[in-house]
Amino acid sequence: MANAPLMPKATAVWLVDNTALSFEQIAAFCKLHPLEVKAIADGEAAQGIKGLDPVLTGQLTRDEIEKAQNNPSYRLHVQESKVRVPEQKRKGPRYTPVSRRQDRPNAILWLVKNHPELLDAQIMRLVGTTKPTIEAIRERTHWNSANLVAMDPVTLGLCSQIELDMEVEKAAKNAPPRPEGEPLPDTLIPVEETTNEDAMAAAFAKPAPKSTPEEEQYDADAVFAKLNAKKSDSDEDDDEDERY
Repeated sequence: MANAPLMPKATAVWLVDNTALSFEQIAAFCKLHPLEVKAIADGEAAQGIKGLDPVLTGQLTRDEIEKAQNNPSYRLHVQESKVRVPEQKRKGPRYTPVSRRQDRPNAILWLVKNHPELLDAQIMRLVGTTKPTIEAIRERTHWNSANLVAMDPVTLGLCSQIELDMEVEKAAKNAPPRPEGEPLPDTLIPVEETTNEDAMAAAFAKPAPKSTPEEEQYDADAVFAKLNAKKSDSDEDDDEDERY
């Protein structure tokens, strides 16, 4: 129903009651079937619908209606609307409910730590903050820096996981390429080591059992000889005690 008037049936009711236009002309203007217009004229349709004057709404002019009444082949056209829709304002920072605004500094700290590639504008879109606040948290000059705890903004409900992933992906695409020869971070293992068969085998090999010192060899005869000697000395002492 492109270029249809506002409230087509109500407009058709008014045109049937107040003009001498043909059913075809009214149907073409209101984007209705001629039989619907005939049913409206016969009182079989649109019962209880109050007619809407298209002249008052600025959709038709009196001259246009007069011209159509004098020429049955003339087709009415909806006039350009005089109502102007205000331009949509530039989208600002995300609105954050009052109950969750106290969690924004923790979310900003989490983003700064875990995704340093994000721009300030991206962080502002995610959690609805301001650039001075981001700078203060990044430089540890925020008034509550000592009590801030890094927390995931998705967990806090400040943004969705899809929105966070999109911003991270966008930041990764816009990041400058790594210069050749620059060493990888210490937390990453070079690809040569991860794909080397010898290194992989060494990493997953079972550790060799710990070596234990060899047990000292004892001479059984010498041990028993010492025991017998101690026993004989003890018996002699007992005999001397009995004598006295």
